[in-house]
Amino acid sequence: MHHKDLISFEHYSAEDLWELLETALQLKREYRAGIAHTMLAGKTLAMIFQKPSLRTRVSFEVGMTQLGGHAIYLGPEDIKLGQRETTEDIAKVLSRYCDAIMARVFGHEIVEELARYADVPVINGLSDLLHPCQILGDLLTIYEKKRRIEGLKLAWIGDGNNVCNSWLEAGPKLGMEIAVACPAGYEPNAKILEQARRLGTVEIVHDPKIAVKGADILYTDVWTSMGQEHEAEERRKRFKDFQINQELLKLAKPNAIVMHCLPAHYNEEITHDVAHGPQSAIFDEAENRLHAQKAVLALLMR
Repeated sequence: MHHKDLISFEHYSAEDLWELLETALQLKREYRAGIAHTMLAGKTLAMIFQKPSLRTRVSFEVGMTQLGGHAIYLGPEDIKLGQRETTEDIAKVLSRYCDAIMARVFGHEIVEELARYADVPVINGLSDLLHPCQILGDLLTIYEKKRRIEGLKLAWIGDGNNVCNSWLEAGPKLGMEIAVACPAGYEPNAKILEQARRLGTVEIVHDPKIAVKGADILYTDVWTSMGQEHEAEERRKRFKDFQINQELLKLAKPNAIVMHCLPAHYNEEITHDVAHGPQSAIFDEAENRLHAQKAVLALLMR
């Protein structure tokens, strides 16, 4: 894999994605076997956060520790991207101190600008447009559950948000079929959708029951993302029929798995009994953020 950064999957090939997944599988097996990793000994990851996080912060910080390195948390008040000093200067300064930068931000242009000016690898820990690290953890989970990725159908139920956009970037490259069920006006990014349709089978529908027919994976996320709180009431009205529940799950394949990137708003986008039921892979998926991101760190920072 010959990439400086992980900002999106646009320029990542299927081979690149498989290299990340195979590395994650190996690191996970070895960690569970008690094999210590020191490949990032003496190296430091700067973690920039504009948005609060549980999984992103803990998984990256623990991942660096498990690989022998160190992570520094830079919260919203520590750094104030683009306010106290320019993003360009922050990227240049952190490049002199640290060996890589991970950023969880609002505007996607911020992480792009960090990558443009940094001399070290930059990892998109989440932006309003994309969430590539989430999808790597998801793909690892799907492979562990299904022992394959090509030929599987994923039904996305809900908002065409950043996680959905990243699924459209990655899934078709690996031979997955993706059906997105969302209310009219809440479709995924048009440019990303157009590119995905050139790569594989992608369907946009406005009825979840159509999307889940023949699905191997049902996936959802919150109806209202951070920064959209002022739309919450309107979104509850528009999305009320876009819930993964037992009734919808029965329309998918009998062995379908259920996924959610968390945090969940129970009895909105998903019911508690499905999220914690026998077909749920949600907490395996949360764990696999750690192992997938360790692969990203190992391959970009080596």
